[in-house]
Amino acid sequence: MSQLGTLVMVSEASGRYAWGGAAAGALAIANAVGAPVAGLLADRIGQRPVVVVQSILGALGLISLVVVTTPEAPRTLIVAVAAVTGLMLPQVGPLARVRWRPITEHSEGDPVRRRRLVDAAFSYEGAADEASFVLGPALIGVLGVLVDPAGAVVTAGVVLAVFGTWFAVHPTVRLVKRAAAHAAEDHRFWSVAFVVLIGAQFCAGTLFGSIQTGTTVLATAAGQAGLAGLIHACLGIGSVIAGLAITALPERILYATRMLVAAAALFALAVPLWWVDSLPALVAVIVVLGFAVAPYMISNFALAGILVPLSGVGTAMTFLAAATGLGYATGAAVAGRAADAGGHQPAFLVTICAAGGAFVLALLANPVLRRARVVNA
Repeated sequence: MSQLGTLVMVSEASGRYAWGGAAAGALAIANAVGAPVAGLLADRIGQRPVVVVQSILGALGLISLVVVTTPEAPRTLIVAVAAVTGLMLPQVGPLARVRWRPITEHSEGDPVRRRRLVDAAFSYEGAADEASFVLGPALIGVLGVLVDPAGAVVTAGVVLAVFGTWFAVHPTVRLVKRAAAHAAEDHRFWSVAFVVLIGAQFCAGTLFGSIQTGTTVLATAAGQAGLAGLIHACLGIGSVIAGLAITALPERILYATRMLVAAAALFALAVPLWWVDSLPALVAVIVVLGFAVAPYMISNFALAGILVPLSGVGTAMTFLAAATGLGYATGAAVAGRAADAGGHQPAFLVTICAAGGAFVLALLANPVLRRARVVNA
């Protein structure tokens, strides 16, 4: 809600999409830069104080952004407030993934059953992420019509303050170990396998950013610019279904194998975007493409969860989230320049290249990922 709400609100107040894009981009990039720092702090001192402070400051930041966004306000001030707000937004999604493994350790059953519980939890988290990218923009659109864009951003701030704080104080936070008690594990945090996962999430983010840009360009050219967000949200339909379905995969199929197969599917299903020239065709391709998105990202996050020490899982998850955000900004920017030069087709070419990069990376790194030692057994 925060990024799209900022884009719409600032664009309306300034009368220029360029400033709206600059403010939304500043918020997104600052959030990506601050994500690993928040993750490191959460690992060191615990999730509760970090998320409580960020939820409150992030909510105040969104409300401050509404206050300073006026037609007369200096544009640089608006962008600066947006950046500070992005820096403060908490990493609830990545930190939620950190809690599932210790939660399952307190459940009954053998290690195989507990691992399947983690798989199910990560699939749920992936599906919830996809659903949020559908429902968030939709809620911004509804509130923008019923109230105004500023009211939508204020609502986002209130939601963050309430539910971010609730997540921070939830009893499960006590199950997460702090890194201070496991300092000897720090040297095992960085590995070739983990760097591969960061690159993989950057590719995923680039795919998201470029496909959203291409969708907007094609919808605008068709005279249906207002449908761009709804069409892009179709990506989440197949992704949610696939994310919940992969819990049925047998234990013997390794995460490295799942990642490779999902990356191959991403590339194969993205290629048809080159020939898309109508909105119905675009919807059909995007819905099918979505079936490869969640399995790919779930495999990446699951691998990170077992390849780094428990004391650094929060940092690892936020690094992956930051890579996704930076990839999103990169994909949107590159696809935007490509679209200026040749319309939606060059923009979708960026999407195809991102999916191809994900497949090549997964293919080359598969032996490394298969050999990587599990440190969170």
